[in-house]
Amino acid sequence: MLIQMKINEFLEELGSNSPAPGGGSISALAGALGGALTAMVCRLTVGSSKYAEVQSEVEAILVEVDQLSNVLARCVDADTEAFNKVMAAYKLPKVAEDEKLARSEAIQQAMVYATNLPLDVASCCLKVLSMAVRVLAIGNTNAASDAAVAGLMAHAGLHGALYNVKINLSSIKEQGYQNDIQAKMALIIKEDERLHNELVAVAGKVIG
Repeated sequence: MLIQMKINEFLEELGSNSPAPGGGSISALAGALGGALTAMVCRLTVGSSKYAEVQSEVEAILVEVDQLSNVLARCVDADTEAFNKVMAAYKLPKVAEDEKLARSEAIQQAMVYATNLPLDVASCCLKVLSMAVRVLAIGNTNAASDAAVAGLMAHAGLHGALYNVKINLSSIKEQGYQNDIQAKMALIIKEDERLHNELVAVAGKVIG
């Protein structure tokens, strides 16, 4: 599994001429890193008398962001598996007419899966970004830069995931599905823009 590799081994695999892991896995990893950094800031806040007033809120954030980090970490491998399913579908036989139809259907199913997965990653990254912004505002100020970086990682992971949604969506024939995904992406992008602007503003106040 990719997520269990040592960092140097993962980077070597990433930099090879193999098309996977690629941008989708890295987007999930960026989100997971953002979540883990957010969790770190939470743990540096909880238990300090200086932040007693926000302790219950930070504890609740910690529980959720730990769960999100785990989900995103699993998506690092899941994205590569989704890519492999698409490639396997394209390699199906296409001589006889029934083979062509079966291959076309398999490709569409694989592309839908490969579109839904990064959309889920983007949604998770959006939640991480939201929590990073909140922790930056109320958490341990000594770790403010870490919270800001956490938000930026989630922001990057979100947009990376959406690039993967878009490139896969273009191969899907069902117009209704395309419209639904486009609408979901628009909502994610709108909320990401708001949160990213807030992140920058809060970082400016807390960090300078």
